[in-house]
Amino acid sequence: MNEDISIQNKIFGKTFFWMFLGLLGSGILAWYTYSSGLFIKIALGDYFNALLILELVVVLLFSLLFKKLPPLIVGILYFVYSMINGVTLSVIFAIFQLNSIIYLFAISALLFAALGFIGYKTTKDLSSWKPYLSVFLIAGIVLSFINVFLLKNTTFELILDWLILALFFGITIYDINKMKLLQTDSSIDTNKIHIYCAMELYLDFINIFLRILSIFGKRKN
Repeated sequence: MNEDISIQNKIFGKTFFWMFLGLLGSGILAWYTYSSGLFIKIALGDYFNALLILELVVVLLFSLLFKKLPPLIVGILYFVYSMINGVTLSVIFAIFQLNSIIYLFAISALLFAALGFIGYKTTKDLSSWKPYLSVFLIAGIVLSFINVFLLKNTTFELILDWLILALFFGITIYDINKMKLLQTDSSIDTNKIHIYCAMELYLDFINIFLRILSIFGKRKN
């Protein structure tokens, strides 16, 4: 029992360390891309769509080939994704005031910590949540695309922001809870469980932060 707890604590420790490194890298690159003027070149060259597609490709490779790829390649994919995401996140510095970004990032971190604590302390197996969370996530993505390209309704966008924010609250609790069970999954190399978990939590946090920023962020004039 004590050995299981020790292994679990090591996985959690490595996971949050890798998540921190990914967020740190994304933040530094996002600020550099904006402050250096590279952001303008990317925007004028219409490269953002290409970067978003590249992000999707990396996530798909990570998700579909995770169990087959060696830990080194999995780690590289994680950091490649966080770096590309850092470039695309540079747009928030062009839209929102810096003080607002910093303040709401801190709020998001506190909320994420609280959700993580709930997921960690919950003794119940939350695996039954997975199909519902997956369906709602797909629905949210589809509705977001419909609104961006067809409806372009600000009220509907605000409603979606709140709903997707609530959804990622649930996903975060689920993902943290799931981490306690992964140590017993013999199909996953124990040397890369923490990278898989770090990617999931990285995505959870980024989505929570962006939704909070979209709802409460003070925009530049």
